[in-house]
Amino acid sequence: MIKGGGQGDLFSSKDLVPLNRRSHSVDVPHVRQLFNWDCGLACVLMVLKTLGIDHYNIHDLEKLCCTTSIWTVDLAYLLHEFSVSFSFFTVTLGVNPEFSAESFYREQLQDDVGRVDGLFKKALEAGISVQCRSISGKDISVLILSGQCIAVALVDKMKLRRTWLKDVHVPEWYGRSSDYMGHYVVICGYDADSDEFEIRDPASSRKYERVSMQCLDEARKSFGTDEDILLVSLNGKDGNKFSSKLLI
Repeated sequence: MIKGGGQGDLFSSKDLVPLNRRSHSVDVPHVRQLFNWDCGLACVLMVLKTLGIDHYNIHDLEKLCCTTSIWTVDLAYLLHEFSVSFSFFTVTLGVNPEFSAESFYREQLQDDVGRVDGLFKKALEAGISVQCRSISGKDISVLILSGQCIAVALVDKMKLRRTWLKDVHVPEWYGRSSDYMGHYVVICGYDADSDEFEIRDPASSRKYERVSMQCLDEARKSFGTDEDILLVSLNGKDGNKFSSKLLI
């Protein structure tokens, strides 16, 4: 069992998962992204609607975010703005300079470095706890089965794609490129018998999508993601100065 630093525990390890629970899902409303850059905002909106905060739309979040170059730390600040309780995990604090080699980041990276690094530096002062560590698919499955959380994860869309490819809203070059393509999804269910997660993909026309743990882990841990993930508590809006106890 791993416990991170912080004040209190966002997820308690005691009796975390009922012994007979093999499957669990949360009925997260599906929100479609409007452009090729706002998948993260759509995921935050799905989280807010799940928590009963349903009087906002994606345009409201766009105004609050003030950028079309969305990083996970931007989403963390948005969730904090709405007093949502969450834990932010990443393997890199700030901008990874090696991402400049990726076409997905190349055009915007230099403009983003100062802003994004500044957000990370001010996070603790703002009341946002960022934990620099990796978590596994098994960790996520245990937390989902507990019924205590859902997650917003940064993935490589190229590695996540499956049979729904023809139905998703992606740039024209998507089908012709093998380069990294950053994308956000909501993880809201898990079935132990099939070893599959239920996700909400803001680029998909379908509400329900399923992906194997292996496929999701490959997409989450692809170079370019920093393994960014926001674990969102379903136990109320009590701020986010907490740590997670993750079972492995």
